[in-house]
Amino acid sequence: MKYGIVAFPSKKIQDLANTYRKRYDSHYSKVTPHITLKEAFEVEDVDIQAISEKISSIAKKYAPLKIHASRISSFFPITNVIYFKIEPTEQLTNLHDELHSEIKIGKPRHVFVPHITIAQDITASEHDDVYGQLRMVGVNQQDTIDRIHLLYQLEDGSWTTYETYKLTGDEI
Repeated sequence: MKYGIVAFPSKKIQDLANTYRKRYDSHYSKVTPHITLKEAFEVEDVDIQAISEKISSIAKKYAPLKIHASRISSFFPITNVIYFKIEPTEQLTNLHDELHSEIKIGKPRHVFVPHITIAQDITASEHDDVYGQLRMVGVNQQDTIDRIHLLYQLEDGSWTTYETYKLTGDEI
């Protein structure tokens, strides 16, 4: 089965992201707006409990994440993805790195760029048009996230929560 680890921002930021995702993100109906902490990985169901316990122990070390969505950005020319850029913090980077070092399944396909996707699977001309418009609108939202989530993918391609872990530590 396919799993991933994410952090969901507040409803306010999700609603803002969804105003764009409804029109420009082919995955709108499959997953809630999120920050990916560990990209999708395949694991046998018998191994998921041990992975869940590792995530739980990591979550207990970290304080709630303070995030700042500071601007609209894009991964163009690599891909036509437009996103809310989340300013990287030492805490966010450390959490990402620890999840990868403790759960040694799959390798990151990309350098960690904290973000919330708002447009993907669009043509190059759509990208240029939408990106130009959204950059003028911009984004400036701050939030505190006190949980991370282990998700799994259903047969229809949508994602749902397997388990939620509260960030209760003091590592900031």
